[in-house]
Amino acid sequence: MTESHEERPTRRHDTGHDGSAAAPRDRAYEASYYGHGSAADRWARAQLFFEAKEFTAAARILRGLVDEEPGPVAPRLLLARAYYHSAQLQRAETELRAVLERDPVEEYAHLMLGRTLERQGRAAEAAPQLRIAAALGVDTDPPQGR
Repeated sequence: MTESHEERPTRRHDTGHDGSAAAPRDRAYEASYYGHGSAADRWARAQLFFEAKEFTAAARILRGLVDEEPGPVAPRLLLARAYYHSAQLQRAETELRAVLERDPVEEYAHLMLGRTLERQGRAAEAAPQLRIAAALGVDTDPPQGR
């Protein structure tokens, strides 16, 4: 038996085919999809999306988790990484700064903030973050092949 078009899962985006904003029904669908399940279920699903390099989907789930419970560092750090990998650099920077407010010795956040600032062409601001990361024991050499 074949599914009708309405029953098949489709990939939803923030804009329609014509580039217009998503309809309210689409936003409601996305909110229910990305917000479905317990916090533990959503954390696991976000990690799966991240590992599958579906960074935007992971960020949508993680944004909800962080908004609900802003204290834990791990979801916020993964959210920053998802933003970084989906080229949402301002958002990544905001989340990384929030991580460092909560945990000033989070070495990976210093490294990521440095890399995020570099990608934005802000090398002078990146340098102190990279020095802190190195002092905390992180290998700050750029990845090979870049």
